[in-house]
Amino acid sequence: MNINVSWAGEALFVGETASGHKILMDGPPEGGGHDLGPRPMEMLLLGTGSCSSYDVISILKKSRQDVNACEVEISSTRADTEPKVFTDIHIHFKVTGKDLKEKQVERAVSLSAEKYCSASIMLGAIAKITHTFEIIDL
Repeated sequence: MNINVSWAGEALFVGETASGHKILMDGPPEGGGHDLGPRPMEMLLLGTGSCSSYDVISILKKSRQDVNACEVEISSTRADTEPKVFTDIHIHFKVTGKDLKEKQVERAVSLSAEKYCSASIMLGAIAKITHTFEIIDL
């Protein structure tokens, strides 16, 4: 996978993905940014949330679960000193569907965390990652 990131002045960067999509990333005003896009570290968490959600939805659909929505809330803590890596990440899934089986949702979350989500597994080499879920029945 090859991507390109170009500096666009001050703390603004334009990233172009291998699939041709562009995204602006910017730093906070106190760091010379203008708040024109997400911070790079936010992008890491967004990617992790998307990757793990994709897995959970896919696993549930293959298990013939009637899943209609999946929302992920991620909270994190970073180190106080440079490099300010993530030290703790908590991923909470809100899975909505009709008659979802708790064991199936638990299995999907575990498989994503332990086997399939390359983003969270990679971050897990540095940070402690925990997972919870709730089921919202339609």
